[in-house]
Amino acid sequence: MSESAIDVRELTKKFGGLTAVDGISFAVARGEIFGFLGANGAGKSTTIRMLCGLLEPTSGTARVGGYDINTQTELVKKSIGYMSQKFSLYEDLTAEENIRFFGGVYGLSKEQTRDRMQWVIEIAGLEGRGKSITGTLSGGWKQRLALGCAVLHRPQIVFLDEPTGGVDPVSRRRFWELINQLSEEKITVLVTTHYLDEAEYCNNIVLINAGRLIAGGSPNEFKTTHIRYPMLEAETSDVVNALEILRKEPWVRKISIFGTHLHVGIDDEAEGRRRIISTLEARGIGVRRLDRIVPSLEDVFLHLLEEEPAGKDG
Repeated sequence: MSESAIDVRELTKKFGGLTAVDGISFAVARGEIFGFLGANGAGKSTTIRMLCGLLEPTSGTARVGGYDINTQTELVKKSIGYMSQKFSLYEDLTAEENIRFFGGVYGLSKEQTRDRMQWVIEIAGLEGRGKSITGTLSGGWKQRLALGCAVLHRPQIVFLDEPTGGVDPVSRRRFWELINQLSEEKITVLVTTHYLDEAEYCNNIVLINAGRLIAGGSPNEFKTTHIRYPMLEAETSDVVNALEILRKEPWVRKISIFGTHLHVGIDDEAEGRRRIISTLEARGIGVRRLDRIVPSLEDVFLHLLEEEPAGKDG
């Protein structure tokens, strides 16, 4: 068995003349939460499907839970949990019927499924709603129910493919609380997402673009190693016009809107402060606050992606 829960080596997938995943390599330690990040169409879902034994690689290989995805596909499938962005639930079944169905899929006995059912109902927040038709449940309830069904058989590795798409922020936060619980139980979680704030919950992350890995490390490493110039956060009286004005200035390295503020990258902090204030005030835009900040993950990812070609396949 490999020391890593997941060990990927030069994994490639081509669809005709399109290279969706281009020779990627990375390793995921046992029990960690590993974020696989990138924009829609970057190659995340294609990679997940190969690692789960659902799609045959064009070349390269990977070991998942010690099993080779090319030669031991069925053993890979039996050893993992998988939750797709569609939640993988049957809408016309009740919550309890979905749990029983997945118990059968994973080869659990009726007694084992019954023992695990109450746990799934509890983590999904569905106490008293087990007999509700799944299609009538909210997105957050479906999401947590789908995760419970994905780990019903107690796998040591779980793949979550865009699991929080289309749900509200409160449900997303509760879902990540469940992911942290799994990690505390030494279950390895690989999660794909394009929500950059979710990357903060991960132990390590990689960024994929156009099928190629362009950076990797912990969230803190991303924020402290990739952008070397000072980053200032500006609170102005007109953030949209301030953005349009400053992005035309040659001394601005990077600029983006972050919430209701601007993040502005400059070469020299003191000179940058002076220029930002004078430039905006000359156009009638007041600067209420201007602080030096550590670049956010969004700042870093924009910086990295601007140096790379756009992807076409997800």
